[in-house]
Amino acid sequence: MAVHIRLSRGGTKKRPFYRVVVTDHRSPRGGRFLENIGTFDPLAKGEVLSLKVDADRLAYWTKNGATPSETLARLLKRAAKAAPAA
Repeated sequence: MAVHIRLSRGGTKKRPFYRVVVTDHRSPRGGRFLENIGTFDPLAKGEVLSLKVDADRLAYWTKNGATPSETLARLLKRAAKAAPAA
């Protein structure tokens, strides 16, 4: 079974809200998933990217062979770049 980490759309018309889910690649975009590991709100106010992901679960799934979608990979890269250096 090929496992992907991708966005699942929720919200209403013209007010999107996404969950970051781990799913079988054959499942539809808003269908069944294995685990919900975060959220993304593209309409959030301000300059801050509102992507919230459980980093431990993301690392676990990627270590076990799950691949993030192109869109999610781009968002994760942008979030890592915007994160303050600690």
